[in-house]
Amino acid sequence: MSQSLITGLYLVAGILFIRSLGGLSAQTTAKRGNLYGIAGMALAVVTTLTLVTGGYLPMAVALTLGAVAGAILAQRVAMTSMPELVAVLHSFVGLAAVLVGFAAYLAPTDDLHGAEKIIHEVEIFIGVLIGAVTFTGSIIAFGKLRGSISSKPLLFSGRHLANATMFVVSLGLLLPFSSAAGVDGLWALGLMAGIACVLGAHLVMGIGGADMPVVVSMLNSYSGWAAAAAGFMLGNDLLIITGALVGSSGAILSMIMCRAMNRSIVSVIFGGFGASEGAAPAAGAATPQGEVQSIDAAGVAQSLLEAKSVVVVPGYGMAVAQAQHPLYEVARLLRKRGTNVRFAIHPVAGRLPGHMNVLLAEAKVPYDIVLEMDEINADFPETDVVLVIGANDIVNPSALSDASSPIYGMPVLEVWNAKRVVVTKRGMAAGYAGIENPLFYRENTRMLFGDAKKSVDGILGQLTANGQPTNQLTRP
Repeated sequence: MSQSLITGLYLVAGILFIRSLGGLSAQTTAKRGNLYGIAGMALAVVTTLTLVTGGYLPMAVALTLGAVAGAILAQRVAMTSMPELVAVLHSFVGLAAVLVGFAAYLAPTDDLHGAEKIIHEVEIFIGVLIGAVTFTGSIIAFGKLRGSISSKPLLFSGRHLANATMFVVSLGLLLPFSSAAGVDGLWALGLMAGIACVLGAHLVMGIGGADMPVVVSMLNSYSGWAAAAAGFMLGNDLLIITGALVGSSGAILSMIMCRAMNRSIVSVIFGGFGASEGAAPAAGAATPQGEVQSIDAAGVAQSLLEAKSVVVVPGYGMAVAQAQHPLYEVARLLRKRGTNVRFAIHPVAGRLPGHMNVLLAEAKVPYDIVLEMDEINADFPETDVVLVIGANDIVNPSALSDASSPIYGMPVLEVWNAKRVVVTKRGMAAGYAGIENPLFYRENTRMLFGDAKKSVDGILGQLTANGQPTNQLTRP
């Protein structure tokens, strides 16, 4: 196959990847976007295989093992575990970049001299650096999302200085690495990779569990830049294009999520954001005042039957309990009765960008009634009932009213402006950010305690058995 044909096929694959990203930007086109991505990757793999001149058996074994592992993961991994899966897949990309870097350095480069040789070595060095940070950082993110590692940030005096020192020392090793003859700079590359691994782990350890969605998005960006660096090392144009697409899109998504959480993108990169030195994230927040008013499933069902407008706010508790399917049945029954039912999605609800959207799509919730925070916040004053399912921090009024709160300034779903708010929750424990929620003590809030799925099943049972709607609900 001629080089011009290979370049053309790579260009087509790159266009398919761009179309894939465009399709994934909306729920209605996400399936088509995935198909574009699959087609692009298949074309890229087949084209690359034509460049291979030997070693077919090892490559066939690797492709088979990868395909089998991917198929098993796709079938067995629950949607609630998808954030952990994404994090661990990012670690694979980082590790691959590290291994490619070492292989590229050890490969004969007799045809490279002078500036070309220096540029090649810089590409290797940067690729291994980014890959190592991505590798260990993603493993720590996986542990925090899975609960194997404490979600509390690792805070100590001088942690930023330690991170800066590791980064500067890593960059400093570029000089002995690039000035060494042959492969004598392997020790510098290995030492830098080790320091970068520690740096990646320490950066993510300094970030609290509530901020993991942003971290996962940023690690996605890192993995893209690591892949682009590997493309430069291998002289593969498609890998450079693909890495740049993933890296830039991940960075843009991270900035969007940072705005949604009132965070600084710089603080994400350097770790340890969202908490004070040596203090818990909740330090300084005001203690909620008032008395909690509980309600049972029958009471919630009656409120929903009386309502003309209902907004459902899903959170991670819904994902854990797998309550999206009975929740859709509740929405379907209410819509059949003429009730205006919509779902409100916060940008960082769950443990992964778009986590709630995916779960609702899995339950066949129509796309047109799933609205983003900016689209629905103004409608809450005209809403009869808001049903909060397993969400906490994203509906916390302290974000707007309490300057001492760690989440002050974070845009939230202003559900308290509705006539009635029903919160489904296991107990009165603080949210993932570690702070109390004054919403639970408001006069128009009712608490339905228990497992989210059991609670929604109970509401569904009451709705199924209940009779006709009564008078329109008024403010308490």
